Amino acid sequence: MAILTFSHLHKTYASTVASEDVSFEVRSGEVFGLLGPNGAGKSTIIRMLMDIIAPDAGEILLDGHRLGPGERDRIGYLPEERGLYRKEKAIDVLVYFGMLKGLHRRAARERALAWLKRIDLADLADRRVDQMSKGQQQKVQIVGTLLHDPAIIVVDEPFSGLDPINTALVRDLLKEKSAAGCVVVLSTHQMPLVEALCDRVAMIHQGRLVLYGPLDEIRRQDGEASVLVETEGALPELDVAARLERQGPLVRVFLKAGARPRDLMERMVRHGVQLHHFEVVRTPLEEIFVRTVRRLEAAPAGNGALAGART
Repeated sequence: MAILTFSHLHKTYASTVASEDVSFEVRSGEVFGLLGPNGAGKSTIIRMLMDIIAPDAGEILLDGHRLGPGERDRIGYLPEERGLYRKEKAIDVLVYFGMLKGLHRRAARERALAWLKRIDLADLADRRVDQMSKGQQQKVQIVGTLLHDPAIIVVDEPFSGLDPINTALVRDLLKEKSAAGCVVVLSTHQMPLVEALCDRVAMIHQGRLVLYGPLDEIRRQDGEASVLVETEGALPELDVAARLERQGPLVRVFLKAGARPRDLMERMVRHGVQLHHFEVVRTPLEEIFVRTVRRLEAAPAGNGALAGART
C-alpha cells in the first residue's frame, strides 16, 4: 500500500502563516478529502505537493522517500481553475498533455480517444474547447488528469459545472482509481460528495490541521447525537434532550452528552408519547465543518484547540 505523507509542513507568506506544522497521510485504496474554508491553506498544501512552491520546513514523502521529479511525473493534477487551450481542439489539447507526461504522440492520441469515448465525448474530439459547454470542458480536463495513468491523483473541485449524471460518472472514476491502488486526494466544498466518496478527511483552518481521521470517527467524536421524531401532539420535557429543532413535520431532538437514542425512546414510552416516526440521524459532515469553523473563529487568538488526530 502506497502512503503519501505530509510531515510538519510550514509555509509563511510575509506575515501570513499559510501552513503551520501540518502533518497527515493519504493511503492508496482510499479517497482522501482535503477540506477547509476559502483561504484556509488547502491550495498551499497542494502547491507544495506539486513543487510549485517549497515549504519553509517539513517534507512530503511517498513510501518514506522524498518526492522527486520522477515521482511528481506520476501525479495527475486537476486544478480548480481550468487549464485548457480554448482555441485548440480537445483531442490536440489532450495529446499535448499526454506528451508532457512522457507519452509518445501515438499512445497519447489512442488513450485520449478511448477516454473521450468512455466519458461520452467521442463525437466532440475535434471540437474547439471554446465551443464546448462548461461541463464538457470539465470532463476534458479530467481526462487530461488521468490520461497518463497516474499513481497519485489530486483533484480540486472536480465536480464544478457537472450535472448529476456526470457527477456520478466522475465519482465512479475516482472510486475506481482508488480501488486500483492509486492515492487519491479530493479537495471540494461539496460536503455530500465528500460523505459519498471519502474514507478519511483532513480539515485545514487558518493553516492548521483541525480535524483528521476516518469520517465515521469524526462524526462520533465531533458530531451531535440526534433523532428525528414525529409524534402525536407536542413532546414533553425530557431529561435526555438538549434542544429541539423543527424540520417540517418532524422534530430533531439533540441529545445531551452521553445520552443514547434508546434512552430517548425509553423516556418517550414512559411518558406515553405516541410515535409515528423515530430515526437516528448521522451528523452531516457539513454541520461538523460549519460548527468547527465557527468555534475556531470565535476562540481567542492562539487558543483554538485542535481536535485530536485520528488515523
